[in-house]
Amino acid sequence: MRSPLCDAFGIEYPIFAFTPSEHVAAAVSRAGGLGVLGCVRFNDTEELERVLTWLDDNTDGKPYGVDIVMPMKIPTEGTSIDLKAMIPDEHISFVERTLLQLGVPPLPEGEGRDGVLGWLHSIARSHLDVALQHRPVFIANALGSPPKDVIDKCHEHGIKIGALAGAAKHALSHVENGVDIIIAQGYEAGGHTGEVASMVLTPDVVDAVGPDVPVLGAGGIGSGRQIAASMALGAQGVWMGSLWLGTEEYRGMGNNNSEAWETAFTRATSSDTVRTRVYTGKPARLLKTKWTEAWAEDGAPSPLPMPLQNLLVAEAHNRISAANDPDVISMPVGQIVGRMNEVRPVAEVMADLVNEFEETVRKLDKISG
Repeated sequence: MRSPLCDAFGIEYPIFAFTPSEHVAAAVSRAGGLGVLGCVRFNDTEELERVLTWLDDNTDGKPYGVDIVMPMKIPTEGTSIDLKAMIPDEHISFVERTLLQLGVPPLPEGEGRDGVLGWLHSIARSHLDVALQHRPVFIANALGSPPKDVIDKCHEHGIKIGALAGAAKHALSHVENGVDIIIAQGYEAGGHTGEVASMVLTPDVVDAVGPDVPVLGAGGIGSGRQIAASMALGAQGVWMGSLWLGTEEYRGMGNNNSEAWETAFTRATSSDTVRTRVYTGKPARLLKTKWTEAWAEDGAPSPLPMPLQNLLVAEAHNRISAANDPDVISMPVGQIVGRMNEVRPVAEVMADLVNEFEETVRKLDKISG
């Protein structure tokens, strides 16, 4: 399993693993892929500094990347306190009422954390500044093309830029802005995703940007067969996120709801997700639970735009996590959750992906012969 991306990044396999866990990212890099740490959860740049230092020291000198969340246009934004004042009382009351109905208790005094501020442009800028003091070889932006000065600064440091695209026209725009690698993320994906499925989107994007721009297939990829399919459609590699949530290393996140989460995803089928704006304010695919269903009921308020929705539900997410109830949990995950039937080490997952890919290619060779 090789493509030009392997030589470009010094990796064995063109498997890019997006994850909020530094433990997963490091394990993927050590196993020959490229672990990409999601930075949006870091409100405190000192915490990000510590985590990236840990990655520097625990990847056996192998490369890794980071993922930031930064719109191309610089918005006007206030402080967290200013933004919270913009949240309607109706929404606050709905969240509190829903948590009560679902049996989710309040947090003990002094527990919990603020809403994720990594959605704010200024915080994402600080993430970039910290990352540039370390050794990532790749920086991906979940909201498409970052601002031009960010692209230029990364290129000055020898770092390639990737951007997610849900349509061919978005991919073309990213290339015009100077983005190096397009992540064609289909409808099946977890988290923020568009409306076109991967089987259609990947070749659309590959054909639109041409042979000189590498494309990573994303969405609905959780096996070696699916990697082979994506590369047969023209992708030079894959971007995978959901699968790593079912690994032993992900438990290193320290979430106190790991038992509930593992119960929830191991029993879920590929039909047990929903694309909704309740998590961040932008369309994102989540595990379908009583929490997501409550937002879909008649009389529920419409989700707020980013970043207000995240600030609205931040404490709710903390309470849901502490409640450790698999029926209520709130978690982005793709439709491949139906294949996540057990918790395994990253190295084992990587080995299975590579072996199944190679077996699939051999079968296709026999068919073509």
